[in-house]
Amino acid sequence: MKIPDKVLKMILTKQYRCVHSASCQCIKGHLSEDVLFLVFHRLNWNPKLIATLSCVCKWFDDLAKRVLWKEFCRTRAPKMMLDLQSSGSHSIDGNWRPLGKLLTYCSGCKRGGLFKNIQIPGHFVYRTRFSRTSGKSFLLPQCRNDVLYVSDPCEHLDQGEEGDLGFFRGIFKSFATSNVRRMLNNKGARLHPTEFCPYCKAKLWSMLQANMIPQSASCRLGSYEDCIEYYVCLNGHMLGICTLLPLSESEEASEKD
Repeated sequence: MKIPDKVLKMILTKQYRCVHSASCQCIKGHLSEDVLFLVFHRLNWNPKLIATLSCVCKWFDDLAKRVLWKEFCRTRAPKMMLDLQSSGSHSIDGNWRPLGKLLTYCSGCKRGGLFKNIQIPGHFVYRTRFSRTSGKSFLLPQCRNDVLYVSDPCEHLDQGEEGDLGFFRGIFKSFATSNVRRMLNNKGARLHPTEFCPYCKAKLWSMLQANMIPQSASCRLGSYEDCIEYYVCLNGHMLGICTLLPLSESEEASEKD
């Protein structure tokens, strides 16, 4: 197999300290970082295989965190990654593995968790579109200079009394210096006392409690105005839920928007 010149340039040359645990079974004879890089490049950075490799031992987990999830994100959403890093950072808020999970995993919710008594298990999502334009609809006018990428809602239909539910997720660019974070701090918004971000385990702000959900968000999602809620974590990951309008009502709402 001929290796493209572009791939050869990307092969890691820096040597890293071994992080094997004392009980690790692959201390001797494991594949090198360069070989694993080429293997996963050939596999198109398959996220399920990266997650499986991470469970083998600390060394593989460290390699996945530093290299494989980063290349997965760059391959899955190249324009989005370039934009998120355009401020000059070589990393991403919350690191690459949580972002890789956010791109491919609908977190669902557990009973008694963030979204009341709704219980829907999380699941892998093959492909989701994230939009910077849609993200503007989730920001108050005074925060519209912030950059937020938001996914299309992952639909979970016929949920009994709850109706048709949609889960959505997103990521802020440079959240630490964003207008949204500054506004949350100025309002004295409190972090959730018990729940954490399902992607990076950071604490969460409720945008509903902070009264920072604009009406344009429900129009964008095609949901009822009073049935939308979302949280933002300290690393700028966003996760939310809404009750979706029936298709005919949703179309009418879109026309009005």
